[in-house]
Amino acid sequence: MSKALDHDPDHWPRRLVAVTPVLPMLPILIVCALVLVGLVDGSGVTWVPLLATAPALAATTGGPRGVLCVGLLSAVLGVSLGIRGDAADGVLAVALASLLVVTLACAATSALRGRRERVLAAVRSVAEAAQQALLQPIPATVGPFQVAVRYSAAAAEARIGGDLYALVSTPHGVRLIVGDVRGKGLPAVGTAALVLGVFREAAHDEPDLLDVVARIERSLARNLGTDDFVTAVVAGYPRDGQLEVVNCGHAPPLLVRDSVVVPVEPVRPAPPLGLRTLSGETPDLQVLPFADGDQLLLYTDGVTEARNHDREFYPLAEGLARHTGDEPVDTVTALHGELLAHVGGRLHDDAALLLLRMPARTEAPAPREPSGTVRVESCSP
Repeated sequence: MSKALDHDPDHWPRRLVAVTPVLPMLPILIVCALVLVGLVDGSGVTWVPLLATAPALAATTGGPRGVLCVGLLSAVLGVSLGIRGDAADGVLAVALASLLVVTLACAATSALRGRRERVLAAVRSVAEAAQQALLQPIPATVGPFQVAVRYSAAAAEARIGGDLYALVSTPHGVRLIVGDVRGKGLPAVGTAALVLGVFREAAHDEPDLLDVVARIERSLARNLGTDDFVTAVVAGYPRDGQLEVVNCGHAPPLLVRDSVVVPVEPVRPAPPLGLRTLSGETPDLQVLPFADGDQLLLYTDGVTEARNHDREFYPLAEGLARHTGDEPVDTVTALHGELLAHVGGRLHDDAALLLLRMPARTEAPAPREPSGTVRVESCSP
């Protein structure tokens, strides 16, 4: 999918990258500045204890070897300052001993920090692999549709969350699901993986879309707790011109036809997946006409419940009307950028957008790279 738009949260990491090459030189500059001040005012050993700030700062940017080198430089120059200022041997020895202790402590701290960074990098690589397995990249075209996806985990370090989506081409037509697991963290990720696994299998096996939903429901009933559930919209395109939609307690998709945005409200509200046994209600199958140029946006509540500083929700329908075009990837990218601007750069919940477009028969869309997923730098946040 296309790159993330440039917003303040995206510029912030770039500023850090721009400053990073200067940071390793900062401890040396501090040492030189302190020595220069000491030489100018002639106070000598008075400035030696402050030289310990150099290895302390080096510990935040470099490894143990760099910290020891900065500490050695500070000690050598500290001795020079003490001799030049005719400092008493006892006073100079205490100052240098303090500098040595601080240097050794900072070197140990730097070693521990480096080890933790390596562990964190390994965890992030596992999260990346888990995301690719769970939220598999979606091509820019699936069956007759143009498709674009945008997904952002609220915690950028986690890379994945409780929102889910999938779109597959089956013998029964193109089928897709967008959902939101109750809760957060690893339990939500595990439930999302369960739903997606059952959906991908049932979508190929079951001719009836309601049977696909029923299989997901049975699997969740066996594996979820009494307070757990998943809101979801499951859709299918079994034949030309007809789109089937099953809404299980999820936010209504938005249908775009002739530049008019209309929410697809369920005819009869149905409970979320995992709660059917408690309510006894079953979802309805809605059949919508879906012609050339029509678009359908599915999303999670992390989008519509995003608030700005005035506690106002993001107006997704209005945003979709403003940004609708012939390229779904451009539309969702614009929506995502506007969403980030609305919340001030950081989302506090997982957010997913999936847009389908039926191109006109006369259109010949150029092939594009798989849309995949895009995460917001936490997130954004």
